[in-house]
Order: sequence, then structure tokens, then C-alpha cells
Amino acid sequence: MKTPKLNRMAALLATSAILYVASPAFAQDVAPNAGSAAATAAAEDVSIRPFQFHASDEALADLRNRIVATKWPDRETVTDASQGVQLATMQKLAGYWANDYDWRKVEARLNALPQFKTRIDGIDIHFIRVRSKHKGALPIIITHGWPGSILEQTKLIDRLTNPTAYGGKASDAFDVVIPSLPGHGFSDKPSTGGWDPVRIARAWIVLMDRLGYKRYVAQGGDWGNAVTEQMALIAPHGLLGIHTNMPATVPADIQTALQLGKPAPAGLSDEEKAAWDQLDFFYKHGLAYAQEMGNRPQTLYAIDDSPIGLAAWMLDHDARSYALIARVFDGQEEGLTRDDVLDNITLYWLTNTGVSSARLYWESKLPFFAPKGIKIPVAVSVFPDELYAAPRSWAEKAYPNLIHYNRLEKGGHFAAWEQPDALAQELRDSFRPLR
Repeated sequence: MKTPKLNRMAALLATSAILYVASPAFAQDVAPNAGSAAATAAAEDVSIRPFQFHASDEALADLRNRIVATKWPDRETVTDASQGVQLATMQKLAGYWANDYDWRKVEARLNALPQFKTRIDGIDIHFIRVRSKHKGALPIIITHGWPGSILEQTKLIDRLTNPTAYGGKASDAFDVVIPSLPGHGFSDKPSTGGWDPVRIARAWIVLMDRLGYKRYVAQGGDWGNAVTEQMALIAPHGLLGIHTNMPATVPADIQTALQLGKPAPAGLSDEEKAAWDQLDFFYKHGLAYAQEMGNRPQTLYAIDDSPIGLAAWMLDHDARSYALIARVFDGQEEGLTRDDVLDNITLYWLTNTGVSSARLYWESKLPFFAPKGIKIPVAVSVFPDELYAAPRSWAEKAYPNLIHYNRLEKGGHFAAWEQPDALAQELRDSFRPLR
């Protein structure tokens, strides 16, 4: 029998040793907070502080020692990934991680970006802020998900702030803000409950106001979509519209049929049947990680103690992303590299955020894939290897003010990470009418 907590999580997803250094060299001019942000944050420090990160040599040596000392399980008893992340893939990953991978490279790239921290609702929020050299750039706040991080979205920064270097027009330029979710990366880990997507959305609205932005747009996938949609529902005056690459569009009758294990309803179009098949697979074979984190995140001690345990847990997010990563470690050229994969995992390891990031699944009570009734302009980009490729018919019903819909030829759940050129172009096209 399912526990009440497991029922809630199933419904949620079925319906859907470190140092930091502050340096003035990384400061950017920021507008003083104004209006509602000032009132909300009157009792706390609202300063915006430059931030850099430097992992200690001892922390990196400990990481390598733990990788080398891994106690490996037996090989899976099947020839495919039906039992989970395969031993051969993990041993290839471990060999490269321990012997060839260099964290200092990505650390230097991060520290070359303008990074900051500011206190919102009792915790420090970390964010990257890069402003375009082009006049009239449209501010955009981009939110990552799990098991992602700001590293995914860093691939978008130059493409959005400097569009003329990528075949775009100066009039398509963006100012880019990329925050780390609470409990993830360099943002604080909440010490009390309540940090769900709704509260995070409110914090992001405060952040954009504190930065002096009076007109802006928002983008996200995975948890980033959940947060971005909540911003749209709050509908602050300055939010012009949103973009999502993992939209919440699944109709109620489809959700119910999937939850109850019923066959596909009659009369589905080809696009709708393909989406049904993807969702059916995910509900039957892809929910285990979310159910565990949604019910018992604190139990996952091993992912904060074993780097290989953490890596395997993160790789097993969805079947198509895992297959792509396995091909990468087999030496094939894909949208991601081995360093891309290990940069992200190592960030989680060095910040000790395996368990703290998992708590967002416990906190959220939102149905992931169910339409929320958003009224402001929405743009949707559909990547074929997402958890499900949202049909246009569902998107039009879920978002009555749909201003852009496009189906891409390639890409999956981590679109910014894997297909940054395509996603950047989607954002230019999506938000051009709102400028």
C-alpha cells in the first residue's frame, strides 16, 4: 500500500572544505532596491555582494581519493540499462574523473563571470548577472532544475548578451540573470521548511526588482519551469512573458488515465499519441528517483558521502539523457562532453548539495505537468527527447496566450546545456514581440 506521501509524490509527477572570495573586480553597477522589494526586505541586508568560488586543494584531493576508493557493486544482470546506470559507464566516468578531469578549468570560467550574492527572505541567493553591450537589451531571468545547475545556462550567456556574434541582431540582445535555486550550488541551504517553487518565484521577483528591472521576461525547464510558471501566476507588473522548454500541458483526462494505468484514450492525434507513449514510459519506469526524494530526501546520505553514488543518482534522471551521457563516455560526440557532465556533478559534490537539493521534491506540492491557468504571454519550445514532447494542441489549451510554439529536431531535457544555439534562437524568436 502506498503511503500518503508517496501518493502525493506520484500525483505530483504523474500529473506531472570550500572557500569563496569576494572581489571588487567582479562588481557591476546595480540599482538600489525600490518599491515593494524595499518594504519586503526592510529587516534584512539587501546589499548585492560580489562572489567568487575557490575549492580548496584538500577538497579536490579528497574527491579523487574517494573516487579511487569506490567499492563497486557487481555488474548488472542484463545487457541494457533496464536495471539502472550501468557499471561499465560508471567505471569509465570514474576513471576519467579521477585521472584526467580538471575542476580548475570550469572554476576559472565561473570566476570570469560577474557573480553575486544577495539576501532574500532570510537566505543568501547566488546569481550570475551579465549585461549586454547593446542598448535596449531585454532582461531575462533563467532558472535551472535538478540535477542541473547554473552551469547549464552559462552556455546561453554570450549567445543572448552578444547575439550579433551568433547571427542575431543587436535588437535581440538580453541582459541575463541566472540564479542558483535554494539548496543548490552556491545559494544557501534553507535550515527550515517552506522553500517550494512558489516561495522561490516570489524571491526571484524580489531579485529582479532589487536589480532595478521594471520590464523583464523569465525562462525555465524542469524545476525552472515550475518556478517560472509560478512567477507568471503571481504576474508582477514588470513580467512581460515567460518561455518554457518543459511545459505543463497534460490534460486532466490524460493525467487520470496515466495514473490509473488505463490505455490511451481514443481519438488522439499522432503528436498526442507520441506524447502519451513518452509519459506512459516515464510514469512506469522513470519516477523512482522523484518518489524517493519526494518522500525521504534525508535518507540519501550516500550521495553526500560517495562521489560515485552522487554521480550515478544524477545520471539516472531520465532514460534519454542517460543514454546520451553513456554515449559520451563511450567516446561519441554529442551535445555534451565528459567535462560538461563532470563539471555539474563536481559542483554538487563540492557544495555538498546532494541532499539539500533533493528536498525541493519534498517541499513542492504542485502537479508537475498539469496546466496552471497562466494568462500572461507564454512561449513553448519542444525538444524531442524531453520527458514528453508537448503537442501543440495541448499547449494551446494550457496557455491561452501562447505567443510562440516550435518543435525542434534535436535535444532533450537539458536543452540549454545540450543545444544552446537552438535554445538561444528560440528565446530571441519568442520574446521579440514583447520588446
